[in-house]
Amino acid sequence: MEFRKRVEITKPDFFIDHHSRIALLGSCFAENIGNKLQDNKFNVHVNPFGILYNPSSIAAALHRLVTGTPFSENELRENNGLFVSMMHHGSFSRQTKEEALKAINNSLQTASVGLKEADILILTFGTAYIYMLKESGTIVSNCHKFPASMFDRKKLSVASITDSWRSTIEELREINPSLKILFTVSPVRHWKDGAHNNQLSKAALLLAIDELIHSFEGIYYFPSYEIMMDELRDYRFFAEDMIHPANAAIDYIWEVFSDTYFDEKTRQINKEWGIIHRAVGHRPLILVRKNINNF
Repeated sequence: MEFRKRVEITKPDFFIDHHSRIALLGSCFAENIGNKLQDNKFNVHVNPFGILYNPSSIAAALHRLVTGTPFSENELRENNGLFVSMMHHGSFSRQTKEEALKAINNSLQTASVGLKEADILILTFGTAYIYMLKESGTIVSNCHKFPASMFDRKKLSVASITDSWRSTIEELREINPSLKILFTVSPVRHWKDGAHNNQLSKAALLLAIDELIHSFEGIYYFPSYEIMMDELRDYRFFAEDMIHPANAAIDYIWEVFSDTYFDEKTRQINKEWGIIHRAVGHRPLILVRKNINNF
């Protein structure tokens, strides 16, 4: 008897192997897959701006990587003793401008070269909701705990996402004509938006990606969101916050990803490396005799 429905995935017309050059940007799910790829010794660049959630911020980050324009001091803000970039995750925040710019621009330079040489770009959209600075209308990637009064919040429409991303894809293809782009939607629910608004947000992302797939060659979709919501719908596959996927869910989605995009040779290499990796990480227990009087 079959007690669940499996998400059917059409086999792609390409495979990923250890010679593939891979770039990943987007939400924390992009980091989960990126970390799995790194652990298995693939050639990857993961989130050079830190975790990004909405399509507009991801597009802006890609534009900056395409141009390679370094960040300057006037693009930083100070908050609670830290200098931050509104285009970056808090992991790039530093106590001085010099330290912040060094971290930001070193990452930018490396990832900019990597993007131009990449074979595959994996992008994970998390939410269609954006925050804009009231003073300029600029969409930010992270609010960095600035007062909420500084921002306006709205949901991107399907049309606005597809329009901006058509330009982004064309820009990417100018510097890297053979680049394959694999979209995913994060299975992490943005519960603060409310259950219904979260679903509307995810729907907008899914519809926009579907339009892009039908507008360009070499654009693909991996159903991480659907796998989590349908195959792994039980709460035992969620972390303690009941929002993020648990490790078991991440491992399962990684297995599906591997079965989809790796050939048999690559899967075998991963399996053999996994045995070595676990052996290297193993710490044997050393039994030390202790005088019972020490207890």
